[in-house]
This record gives sequence, C-alpha cells and structure tokens, in this order.
Amino acid sequence: MAKREVSLGKAVLMHLSLIVICAIVIYPVLWVIKMALSSGQGFSLSANPIPTEFTLSNFKDVIFTTDSNGSWLFGRQFLNSVVISAATTLLGITLATTAGYAFSRFEFPGKNFGMKMFLVSQMFPGVVMAIPLYILLDKLGLLNSMAGLVLVYSTTAIPFCVWMLKGYFDTIPKDLEEAAIMDGASQWTIFIKIVMPLAKPAIVVTALFSFMTAWNEFILAATFLGDERAFTLPVTLQHYVGSYSTEWGHFAAGAIIVSLPVMILFFILQKSLIGGLTAGGVKG
Repeated sequence: MAKREVSLGKAVLMHLSLIVICAIVIYPVLWVIKMALSSGQGFSLSANPIPTEFTLSNFKDVIFTTDSNGSWLFGRQFLNSVVISAATTLLGITLATTAGYAFSRFEFPGKNFGMKMFLVSQMFPGVVMAIPLYILLDKLGLLNSMAGLVLVYSTTAIPFCVWMLKGYFDTIPKDLEEAAIMDGASQWTIFIKIVMPLAKPAIVVTALFSFMTAWNEFILAATFLGDERAFTLPVTLQHYVGSYSTEWGHFAAGAIIVSLPVMILFFILQKSLIGGLTAGGVKG
C-alpha cells in the first residue's frame, strides 16, 4: 500500500513538472501569436500572452505584399523558399545516400580520414565561409540565383546527411545483400531495391533536416541575394526589423507563416522520424 502511494506521488510530481515545462515552452509561442493577432506594430509590455483583440490584418499585409510593379511579392518569395529547400533536399539526399552507403559497406584508402573531415567541416559555422563562397558564386555568375543557394546549402547539408545515413546503413544486416548477390542481383539493384527501402526512416530524417536547414537559413541568403524578388522568407522577415523601429505585428505574422510548412512536415513524418532517430544511433 505504501509503495502504491509513493508511486502515485511520483506520478503526480512528474505530471506537474511536465505541465510547468510545457507552459514555459508554450509561453513565447503564445506571445508571438498575440502580436500577430494584434492590430498595432508596437511591442506590448503586458505579461498576459492571451490576445485581447483578434484581427488578421497583419497576416493580410504580409501575404499580399507587392513589389513596385504591382506583382505578388510574397508569393514569389514563398515559391523561392519552397524550390530552394526542395532542391537542396533532393540533391543532398541523392549524394548523401550513395556516399553513406559507400562508407558503410566498402573499404577504400582514406575512408576514415574522409569521415573525420566530414565531422570537422561541421565545426565551422556557415558564416565563416561566406566571403569565399560569395567570390565563387560571383565568378560563376550565380549570385541572386536559386541555383547558387542550392549548391551552397547542399554542400553544407551533405556532411550531416552522410554521417546520419552511414550510421543507419551499418544497422542493416549484410546477410540480406549477400543473399541477393547469390541470386544474381547487381550492386546497384541491391542498393535501390533492398537497402533504400530499409533505410527509409533515416532518409526521411535527413531529408527533413536538410529541408529545415535551407528553409530557415538567413545569413548566407541575405549575403548572396540582393534582389527582393529573389529573397527567401527568412530574408523577407528581416526587413520588418529596422534600425530605429520594428514592425512586430508583421514580423510575428510572418514568423508563424514561415513555421507552418515545417510543422506540417513534422506531423506528417513523425512516425518515420521516431524510427530514424532511434535506429540510426545503434550499430548491430
């Protein structure tokens, strides 16, 4: 009886702790929603995160932004973000799956050194390479272009993707591939029809992280893009923050709009995310 009371007390304490933690995490989000639904552009000093008024004017102002020619600017910038993020994900995953499989299954000179170099490359933030990348893109004529950003984002995402996928490929039994070889399957057939389907959870995880990297990145996009029609959404949000004033309502509304696609992807892919994150970290 005493043990049951102790376990009940622990359960109550744990749930109360979780409620407090959730409240702390949700509080800033409620503040953003409050500013987005308020009519003014000022920063409210009230501690109450519940909106006292409800208006969609900030969302309308952000979504229906036009350029000097009257063209729908926000739609173009949203499309830029979607195309760049999707292309970065596709290119990064295509290169990372083949590289990760090679590092997992084959022995070749420089294998360990190559993996270490991938790891070392993750120690430096992208802003360190901003100037040399700017010079390279300028020489190639890729400034103010989606192709230039896709190349930059793909090269920064590939090291993480290779490490993630290599770890997952190590968990796939080699016996399956050896049996397929005995049946006359080629290495390419084994990779496409056996390994890739089994590695789907890890591919989904790495694809989502690649998408998020390209979708949320600001510094390199702001450095390489000068035409507002070529902007991605994070660069667009920055223009609501001025030197002397900030349009908090528009900024909050834009932040919510930018966050929605990633939130939707998380909900759609949550089952594969759990499997990929747990299985990829254990070898055997």
